[in-house]
Amino acid sequence: MRVLHIGKYFPPFAGGMEHFLADLLPALKAQGIEAAALVHHERSGRHGSRPIAPEDPPVYRAPTYGRLLYAPISPAFPRRLDRLIGELAPDLLHLHLPNTSAFWALALPSARRLPWVVHWHSDVVASTLDRRLSLAYGLYRPFEQALLARAERIIATSPEYLASSPALAPRRERCVVVPLGLDAARIPEPDAASRAQAEALWHSVAPSDRHSPSPRRVLAIGRLTYYKGHEILIRAAAALREAGVLIVGSGDLADALRGSIATLGLNGRVRLVGHQPGPVLDALLAGCDLLCLPSIERTEAFGLVQLEAMRFGKPVVVSDIPGSGTGWVVRQAGNGLTVPPGDPTALAAAIDRLGRDPEQARRLGQAGAQALETHFGIARIAERIAQLYAEVVDARPQSVSRKKT
Repeated sequence: MRVLHIGKYFPPFAGGMEHFLADLLPALKAQGIEAAALVHHERSGRHGSRPIAPEDPPVYRAPTYGRLLYAPISPAFPRRLDRLIGELAPDLLHLHLPNTSAFWALALPSARRLPWVVHWHSDVVASTLDRRLSLAYGLYRPFEQALLARAERIIATSPEYLASSPALAPRRERCVVVPLGLDAARIPEPDAASRAQAEALWHSVAPSDRHSPSPRRVLAIGRLTYYKGHEILIRAAAALREAGVLIVGSGDLADALRGSIATLGLNGRVRLVGHQPGPVLDALLAGCDLLCLPSIERTEAFGLVQLEAMRFGKPVVVSDIPGSGTGWVVRQAGNGLTVPPGDPTALAAAIDRLGRDPEQARRLGQAGAQALETHFGIARIAERIAQLYAEVVDARPQSVSRKKT
């Protein structure tokens, strides 16, 4: 079977959707499926790219010209998609949403002849924090609903997200829950040089009380954007004099967050360290006491970074966002504590609780490592998706199937 994925970006672009797709493609190959992906180039410019060497990932990048409201601008995307369908002759399209370029499948006859599976990573939330998205969603929604109406199957990443999604409600009978997964083998033990760089970063946020039993190393990873809740973590840190906090990521809120750190007098205990290379990020995870995911809106639908913490056996403190899968992951894995979103007092209390009970923190971390093997390993997830592909293709009436090549 041949499957063409339509994604948003691909590593080195840092994001949960992107890392999941990077893990999924080789895992599907192990299931006997020839899977390729068309995405947007992570750098703006006139040129796209395609795999050249046999060892290159089967990923084709369309040229982009920046972004508008988080959506890539890529006039060449439909032409690239039409050409790839002709070259690769896929049996099925796997569309990863949200992604405005996926809507081109509605307009291309070559795409409309194929069955579609839609991977619903998150709703486009009519945010109370970013009013521009609320206005833009009025234009986005008709295309979204038209695409869902043509999909043979829709993959939601948690039961909670499926149950709460207004966009999926009219199509619930076609939905199936398959969580995101992670390839633990992709994340090796950090080398000495990466550990040294990570240690230098941790030493730059030394806690006030070096003899406290509370966690001294609290790590947050994610784009510095409106729904990630980094402001909540910074306010929580004001009550955690024993902890040092590193926030990894870049984004449009960097200056505002630095201002909050300075205003609260947290320079030296909380630090934004920007984007970090993969080996250093892995070393930061390996060296932290816990991972914090303080997101505050359903745009955070799952929190793949939780699975990365499981790889290193680290406990988590996570916002249990109503209608999101963030808390569901914790309840499935037993790998941490949940707190109400947007509550810095509760967040500080949960972090402090794990610091004062290192045995509980150790048990939670071990439970997460076990859950990565039993529930969230990419091989298990790819097997379920491959079965779904087979069901879709087998159920396709022969009269409307494309002619095999």
